Amino acid sequence: MSTDSVKRAADTPDEPMPFAELGMKQDEYDRVKEILGRRPTGSELAIYSVMWSEHCSYKSSKVHLRQFATKAPKSEALLVGMGENAGVVDIGDGWAATFKIESHNHPSYVEPHQGAATGVGGIVRDIMSMGARPIAVMDALRFGGADAVDTRRVLPGVVEGISHYGNCLGLPNIGGEVVFDPCYIGNPLVNALCVGLLRKDQIKLATAPGPGNQVVLFGASTGPDGIGGASVLASATFEDESQAKRPAVQVGDPFMEKLLIECCLELYAADVVVGIQDLGAAGVSCATTELAAKGTGGMKVDLNLVPLRDSSLRPEEILMSESQERMMAVVRPDDIPAFMAICAKWDVPATVIGEVTDTGRLVMTWDGEVIVDIPPGTAADEGPVYERPYHEPSGQAALNADTPDRLARPDDLRATLLQLLASPNLASKEWVTSQYDRYVRANTVLAQPADAGMVRISEVMAGAEPTTRGIALSTDGNGRYAKLDPYAGAQLALAEAYRNVAVTGAKPLAVTNCLNFGSPEDPEVMWQFAEAVRGLADACRTLGVPVTGGNVSFYNQTGSTAIHPTPVVGVLGVIDDVAKRVPSGFTAEGLRVVLLGDTGAEFGGSEWAHVAHRHLGGLPPHADLEAEQALATVLVEAAAQGLLEGSHDLSDGGLAVALAESCLARGIGATVALSGDAFTDLFSESAGRALVVVRPEAFEEFAALCGRHEVPCYGLGVTGGESLVVEDVFEVPVEEIRETHAATLPALFG
Repeated sequence: MSTDSVKRAADTPDEPMPFAELGMKQDEYDRVKEILGRRPTGSELAIYSVMWSEHCSYKSSKVHLRQFATKAPKSEALLVGMGENAGVVDIGDGWAATFKIESHNHPSYVEPHQGAATGVGGIVRDIMSMGARPIAVMDALRFGGADAVDTRRVLPGVVEGISHYGNCLGLPNIGGEVVFDPCYIGNPLVNALCVGLLRKDQIKLATAPGPGNQVVLFGASTGPDGIGGASVLASATFEDESQAKRPAVQVGDPFMEKLLIECCLELYAADVVVGIQDLGAAGVSCATTELAAKGTGGMKVDLNLVPLRDSSLRPEEILMSESQERMMAVVRPDDIPAFMAICAKWDVPATVIGEVTDTGRLVMTWDGEVIVDIPPGTAADEGPVYERPYHEPSGQAALNADTPDRLARPDDLRATLLQLLASPNLASKEWVTSQYDRYVRANTVLAQPADAGMVRISEVMAGAEPTTRGIALSTDGNGRYAKLDPYAGAQLALAEAYRNVAVTGAKPLAVTNCLNFGSPEDPEVMWQFAEAVRGLADACRTLGVPVTGGNVSFYNQTGSTAIHPTPVVGVLGVIDDVAKRVPSGFTAEGLRVVLLGDTGAEFGGSEWAHVAHRHLGGLPPHADLEAEQALATVLVEAAAQGLLEGSHDLSDGGLAVALAESCLARGIGATVALSGDAFTDLFSESAGRALVVVRPEAFEEFAALCGRHEVPCYGLGVTGGESLVVEDVFEVPVEEIRETHAATLPALFG
């Protein structure tokens, strides 16, 4: 018998292969055999199984995600869009920003610390692979009920993992969300975002051109941890035996990643990198197939040369391992000595494992025999594409008909405000955020609990020209809104992130998203997904902000019970001068308090209905995107003209919570008067609204600006004193607000 595995596979077509155990369907396996003209070898099967997994191939979502391209607004700022490791946008002065959000949901349930930590590490490497220096991270987190036993296991571990990895890298954590809902029991959402900075003419891409160029694997060695990892864990429903999947969770080493960051930046500066790809989901399988497919078309690799932490690993395990802190570069032969010298300087192991070819084949050997011989594009780009059936959930009409109108409205609005402020979703998240370093590197301008994080870009890159510019980022999502109406829910997620960026004075520029849903094999879940994507694509077109990339996370369910559809949207904005940023909340006494936007009686999916009545029904607030755009224009122009002293968006909890949080910003009270129904004015969650404070002498000019853009502008009162006073309704001392707001999470988690 031949020692060549590929020839042996051709000679033994009926030998059974464990495709089902690797998550492949029979028709997918048959398609692999059709592509190859024979059965696959074990190593080829490993490659196709991970590359065609839901997590890597987007096989159930591609047909819908295309709307982000077909409906995309024209944007001169967009330099790199979907299809690369991260999107890149032009932010002016010769600078570009790259940003992306991804999920690490299932690994974070199995092993919270490492699952969350390696989620941060993975998204940071995506940013590195674009040629950028990572400059900040954010995280959008969802957990089960705050008082649930398993939440007390998962949340502290997730927060510790994010904190440990990000703090060790020296990256400020400038924002995000922490949300609790029983629907996330057993399926927490850990969505990590990273933003990086680079010169706009120095973008790197994942490509392997030039026959004879060398393929270099550098960073950590390959081990048995994370075999299958995200590509397997995120591509199936989660059952009770999930703890048995702990070996599939990757183990992170942030100190190696820090060395990798500095090493990569020096390699880029030395111009010794032709193409580069990080090793994340699907590991060596992904890096080799994607680089080859986007390059000259071929590559040969000797898997014996891959540095291993465990010498017993078989080729299939090497190909499927998702061990962390690894990168793959394509390097010209003449540049190999310089490349290796830079890696040695940073104590980063580097090994040439192969060579670029023009054969159109990815060929791998092990112990001298050919174990892989495939067209790389068939694994990287030609996976199955499913048009999953979908239909509206059977109970959707009844859910929408169960409006909050039947709920008893409170008599004591003061007590209602304090009840909301003490609820886990609206309470202070300082217990979480205090574990993150928000100001490391000294370039953070705004961070939690501000509406958006902001980082100055001056002095971030050594030797760069000084600039006053900064970038602002926000992530937002509301699973209850999306449960009631996934089309509107996705639009409201975008609208809030867009608004949060605008209230800082930054102009919203581009979008990334992380779409978290249940099983795509459930037609009702697929309807939620299709509607959310349609809503988000339509909203991006209206607002003029392109989707630069993102992530789909399916199978977030236990058995037949799916999470609420949870599209999380990140928005990046640019401000010309960070000195003109608008701080959050009330910043001084004697300022005019102004409400922008109109308020209706909109309580579907609201925090009041959730906290006071455990009710979910009706319709979410109306998403008026033209009003959002006009509001953002006013906020950005007013900031540039120096008309605003502080601002805060209105979202969860409505005006009452926005007023309370504005008081907490600097311990300054306010006295305001309402003109309509007090309960509606205070607790409605109508979108397209913001609270600002303006110097009395600037109010007329600001009101005129609002008038020019047709943004409703209502003077509510004035800042000052030690209490929040709503005339003829209630008065509550700021200190009582602070104590109520701060107590909840420490009491729950210690």
